[in-house]
Amino acid sequence: MRGLGAALGGSLVDLVLPRTCAGCGVPGPALCRRCTAALAAPREATPRRPPPGLPPTVAAGAYAGPVRPAVAAFKEHGRAELAGPLGAALALAVGVHAVLLPGRPVLLVPVPPSRAALRARGRDCVRELAAVAVADLRAAGVDAGCARLLTRAGRVRDSAGLSVAQRRANLAGSFAVRPGTLPAGALLVVVDDVVTSGATLTEAADALRATRLEDDTPVLAAVVAATPRPGSGGRSPGGSRQAPRGAPPRRLDRLSGPRDSD
Repeated sequence: MRGLGAALGGSLVDLVLPRTCAGCGVPGPALCRRCTAALAAPREATPRRPPPGLPPTVAAGAYAGPVRPAVAAFKEHGRAELAGPLGAALALAVGVHAVLLPGRPVLLVPVPPSRAALRARGRDCVRELAAVAVADLRAAGVDAGCARLLTRAGRVRDSAGLSVAQRRANLAGSFAVRPGTLPAGALLVVVDDVVTSGATLTEAADALRATRLEDDTPVLAAVVAATPRPGSGGRSPGGSRQAPRGAPPRRLDRLSGPRDSD
C-alpha cells in the first residue's frame, strides 16, 4: 500500500508539475538519454593549471552542455531524483580506478560540504551521490564502501572570482581526518560532484595522505564532471581520447553510466 501511495503521489505530481529533463528541458525523465550520454565517457580530469599534489582524478564527463544545468538542478534547485543518474556517473568514474588497481577494496570518501552550503541546501549532496555510486559498484562486483573520513576545519570564503592560487590559499588546512584508523590497503577515492581548479580535491587528498604509510595505496579522486580545458577535447586516463562506449573493461561491464531517471 505504501508503494502504491507513492506511485499515485508521483503521478499526481506529474499531472500538476510535469517533469522535464534537467539537462535540456524536454518533457520526460529527470535526465534524458541524450543528456545521460554526456556522462558516459570517463576521462582524466586535468585542470588548466593543476595545483601541486592534485590526486589522479577521473571524471565521467565534461562540465559543459547539459551537464551544467543538471548538476545545478540537483544541488541548488532541490531535484533530488537526479542523485540516480549523477551517482551512476560517479560510479563509472570510480570504476576506472578499480580497473587500473584491481584486487583491492574501494572506499569512497565524500568531500564534506561547508557549513554555509549545508545550511542553504539542507542536505549533503556529495554524500547522496556517493551512496548511489557504492550501490552501483557493488552491483558490478566491486568491493566498495563509503566512509565520512573528512571534516571541515576552519572557515573558507566564497571561491567565486578567485584565481587558482587564491583558491588553494583559501582552502589551505580546511580539511581534517576524523579520529580513528584508516583502513590499510584500501583504495581511498575522494569524490566530489565537479572539479574546476582542483584545489578542493588537492586539500582533501593532502589531509588523507598525512595519515597514510609510505607504502600504502595512493589517494585517488573521482568526480561526476570536470571543467573542460580549452581545446583539450577530453582525454581518457591513459592519455588517449575519450574511452570508447563499447563494452566496459573487466568487472565493470554492468557499469554503463547514468541511466534515465524515473
